[in-house]
Amino acid sequence: MPFLLHDDALDRTTDGKGFVTGLDWATLSRLDAGSWHSPAFRGEPLASLEAVRSFCETHDCALNVELKPTPGTEFETGRVAARTLLRDWRGRLPPLLSSFRTEALRGAREGAPTLPRALLIERLEPDCVDIALGLGCVAIVAYHGLITTRFEAWLRSERLALLTYTVNDDAEAERLLGIGVQGLITDRVDHFDPSR
Repeated sequence: MPFLLHDDALDRTTDGKGFVTGLDWATLSRLDAGSWHSPAFRGEPLASLEAVRSFCETHDCALNVELKPTPGTEFETGRVAARTLLRDWRGRLPPLLSSFRTEALRGAREGAPTLPRALLIERLEPDCVDIALGLGCVAIVAYHGLITTRFEAWLRSERLALLTYTVNDDAEAERLLGIGVQGLITDRVDHFDPSR
């Protein structure tokens, strides 16, 4: 059962301990994944990919699924997540599958070659565009501090969309939108107007 968790270990964001590998959904679904945030979210379970998919379709949301596999499961994680989304997705826009891990993107390409993929980067490497193109990606999702007009022009010349993470500041959002960034990932979903 594909599910969402920020880390490959349970300790930081649930009341569980250790790595996720080897645990079944019956065990994982009983964990408290809300108390770490605040008492108001006590008892909130881990989200299944199915639950997130259903929410996004019901509320007409776009979905970017970051593939964050446990080490050693990169290809399989990408393949299973992509197949699951391809089989079940009924939203208006197809979900975007993104990852820092090239093996996860290779798995996603095998599992659902028609779903769009994006390479996540935290450093600007000279071969990042070649890697993204080689994986059949439609976009690069870059750390916001890397983005310049020159970088945006380079990606545009290669027909790659440019998205950025994690933008929580108004001035930085304006700078990036002015450069031509096509999507912002933020922790402040209550703050920024998605129609921009």
